[in-house]
Amino acid sequence: MSTLFTHFFTKINHFSPLEHDFTEKLSSIAVMPKMLYFYGKMPENVAKNGVMERPKVVAIVGSRHNTRYGEEVAYRLGYELGKHGVIVVSGLAFGIDSIGHRGCLDGGGVTVAVLGTAIDKIYPRAHLSLAKEIIEKGGAIISEYAPNENPIMRCSFLERNRIISGLSDAVVVVEAAEKSGSLNTATHALEQGKEVFAVPGNITSPYSQGCNKLIRQGATPYTEPDDVLRLLFPEEYIKKSRAARKRGLIGSNDVETAILTCISHGLRSGEEIMQAAKLPVEVFNQSITMLEISGRVHSLGMNNWGL
Repeated sequence: MSTLFTHFFTKINHFSPLEHDFTEKLSSIAVMPKMLYFYGKMPENVAKNGVMERPKVVAIVGSRHNTRYGEEVAYRLGYELGKHGVIVVSGLAFGIDSIGHRGCLDGGGVTVAVLGTAIDKIYPRAHLSLAKEIIEKGGAIISEYAPNENPIMRCSFLERNRIISGLSDAVVVVEAAEKSGSLNTATHALEQGKEVFAVPGNITSPYSQGCNKLIRQGATPYTEPDDVLRLLFPEEYIKKSRAARKRGLIGSNDVETAILTCISHGLRSGEEIMQAAKLPVEVFNQSITMLEISGRVHSLGMNNWGL
C-alpha cells in the first residue's frame, strides 16, 4: 500500500456479523462469515416514524469492462440511491462496481465496498483513493479475510458475492457477459430471496448477454431509478401516485376541472359529461378541445373521452 495511504488504513476493526444491526442479515445466508474486518464506519439504523429501522441497501454490480451505456446507467442509479439515503453496496472493482460507488458518493450518499481480498490488501490498488473517499464520507470497506490471510484468488471474489447480495435488499446487474461474476451475485440474491433487477441491453453486445439472460429467466427489467426506489419505498410512491392523480384532475379553469373530474368518475360520453357538469354544448366543445390539445384527455371516438 502506498505511503500516502498507509496512515489512513491503519485501524482495522473486526466483529461477528451478529454483533451489528447492518450485518445481522448475513445470519440468514448459506455460509455466514465467522468474522468481518473493516475500515471506516458501519451504517447505523435510522429513525422512521419514531421507530429505528435498518437503512435500505441496494447492490450495484456488473462488468469490469463496461460500455458508455453501462457507465451512464450505473452512475445515475448510484447517484439517485445516494440522494434518497439508500446504502449502495458493491465490490470496489473496475467498471460498474466503482461507477456505482462513485455515483452514490456524488449523490451525497453512503456506500460500502466488500473486498475479495484480505482487509489490508485494498484491491485493485488503483482504487485506493476511492476507498479512502468511501471511508471519509461515512462508509466502510469490509472483508471476511483477516490481514495477510489470503492471496488474490478468483474463488475469493466469487465467495464475497454472497456477502454483497446478503447485505442488500435488492441487486441491480448493470451489463454482464454470459459468464460474468456478477451473475454469481444474482444467483446468491435469488437464493436469498432478494429482488434481482437486470438492465436490458443491446442483443448484439457481449456485455449485455448476461443481463438479457437474467431477464429471460425472470429478473425484473431495470429502466430507471424509480423501478428500485418504488420497491424500497412503496408507501412514499403510493402517496406520490395519489397526489399526481389528484393534480391530474385540476384544469386551467373550473370548466376543465369539472370535465376531468367527470371522466375520472367513469363518464365517457360527451353528452353524459355535459349533463353531469351542467355545461352548454359550445362551452364543452371549446374546453374539451383545449384539454385534448394539451394532452390531458384523448378521444375514444364517437364523442367519447378518456384521461
